[in-house]
Amino acid sequence: MAIKTFKPTTPTLRYKSVLVNEQVTTDKPYKPLLVSKSSTGGRNNEGRTTSRFRGGGHKRKYRLVDFKQNKFDIPGVVETIEYDPNRTANIALVKYADGERRYVLATANMAVGQKIITSENAEPTEGNRILLRNIPLGYDVCNLEMKIGKGGQIAKSAGSFAKIIAKDGKYVQVKLPSSEIRKFPEGVFATIGQMSNIEHQNVVIGSAGRMRHKGRRPHNRGVSMNPVDHPMGGGEGKASGGQPRSPWGQKAKGLKTRKGKSESDKYIVSRRKK
Repeated sequence: MAIKTFKPTTPTLRYKSVLVNEQVTTDKPYKPLLVSKSSTGGRNNEGRTTSRFRGGGHKRKYRLVDFKQNKFDIPGVVETIEYDPNRTANIALVKYADGERRYVLATANMAVGQKIITSENAEPTEGNRILLRNIPLGYDVCNLEMKIGKGGQIAKSAGSFAKIIAKDGKYVQVKLPSSEIRKFPEGVFATIGQMSNIEHQNVVIGSAGRMRHKGRRPHNRGVSMNPVDHPMGGGEGKASGGQPRSPWGQKAKGLKTRKGKSESDKYIVSRRKK
C-alpha cells in the first residue's frame, strides 16, 4: 500500500493524495453477496432532515459481510480481496470447503490463496478466528466480539487492532484502539491480526468535490447563520455565539448524554481518559 501524490499543477493537486491499494486483486464484486442500498439524504421516513449536510454522492451497493464467521471448523481459502465502498477496510471473498462463499473483513497481510479457519483451538496465525481465551498474550486481534455469538463489534475500521494483555478468571483484558483497557468474556471470538488498509488515515482529501462524491454536502457553522436558523447565529460583526449548542438547543460541550452505562462500565479496567 502506498500514498500517491501529484505535481502541483493546480491548487488542489498541491495537497491531494490518493491511496494505491496494492492488496486489492479485483474490481468486480461477487454478485450473489450484493444487495441494493438506498440513500436517505439525511431524511427520516417523514422527509425531515435528521442528519444535516448529507446528500448526493456515488451510488453504491452493500456487500453482505460475515462479521460472525460462524462456519466452525470448516477451512476456507481467500479467493479475492476487494475494495468496499461502505467501509474503510478491505474485504476478502472466502470459499469454504463445503462450497459456500462469504465476505469477511480482510487483515493487513491477507493474500489470495491463504487458508483461514474459525475454530476454538486453531493456530493463532493471521486471518484465523479463535476463542479469546486461546489467544496468547501480546497478540493483536481485530473484529472482536463483545457478547458471545453476536459477531465482531470492536476494531473493524482500517488499520485498527486491539491487544491481548492479561487473562483474569473468566475474562480476558484487552487494550482497545482508544487505549482503554476492558474485560471481555473468554468465550468470545476474535480474528488474529490488524485490519487492512493501514494507510487510509494518511490520505488527504484535498478538494470539496471528493467530499461531495462521498455524499457529504457543505457544512456551515452555527455562528455564521441568522438567529432564526441557529441559537448561535446573529450578532453585529463576527460574534462568538455564546454557549455552544446544537440547532435544537442541546448543549454541545460537557453535557452528558450517555444512558444505560452501568452494565457496560463494570468491565472497564482503565479508561482512555486519565
